[in-house]
Amino acid sequence: MNIRAFARFATARGDTHVRVSTAVDWATEGSSPNVRYIRLRDVAHFGRFLHAEDPAHEVPANLFHFTKRRRLPYIYAPEELAQLIEAANHLRPTYPLRREGYATMFGLIAATGLRVSEALDLRLGDVMPDGILRIRHAKLGKSRLVPLHPTAATALNRFLEARCQLAMTDDHVFLSAGGRRIASSTMGSTFHQVTRLAGIASARTRQPRLVDLRHSFATRALEQCSTQREAVARHFVALTTYMGHTDIANTYWYLEATPELLTDIAAAAEALIAREDI
Repeated sequence: MNIRAFARFATARGDTHVRVSTAVDWATEGSSPNVRYIRLRDVAHFGRFLHAEDPAHEVPANLFHFTKRRRLPYIYAPEELAQLIEAANHLRPTYPLRREGYATMFGLIAATGLRVSEALDLRLGDVMPDGILRIRHAKLGKSRLVPLHPTAATALNRFLEARCQLAMTDDHVFLSAGGRRIASSTMGSTFHQVTRLAGIASARTRQPRLVDLRHSFATRALEQCSTQREAVARHFVALTTYMGHTDIANTYWYLEATPELLTDIAAAAEALIAREDI
């Protein structure tokens, strides 16, 4: 999309080749430092590719700098996840299966690392036999299959038995009071209500977020990984695929999430150095 937009901009100027001045002017129109950086980066890649065939194309250097800092995740302890699900079961029953729906959904995200939007978008036909979820049109339009742990499959099937007794025309697994897909804003406000009911991290400055259920799943999965190099490589690839990451670098980020993981990394590095010194 960026390259097409740049091409339209350059064509309007009468350019027939990539020009640094045009690229900078187009990138400068970006709405934020991040957008400006990405725009010029993409044109530089494009210009470098064309320059290999025609030296008349110019390759701009990126004049914009943007450092994206991710907020450190809140990693839930196992007992906190149990408290969260128990608290969801004590929500006001303002409509049928409100309690059961949120308890099941929070548990499902914690057990699979699904994105919140992926859980909200689940339809009845996406729950496949043998405990497999079909995630359709996820990030960047990709789809994947997510096998469930038997305990997660049992909990979901128990909820679906009650869900299918409702006379609803909407086929989303989890429904709002209006019998439709739950809005993201409603999901977020309900989650904050549940964390208050559960008394989770009430005294901490960094409050837990709904997305931290996904982060907790990834972190705990990595904590269980063997420290053998080959096993780590396989584990990372599997986890990247399971969570639907578009880049394995997004999975590597979780290595810094807990002191336990950092300790494991340090120990593995020391062992590697010791072997090389022999």
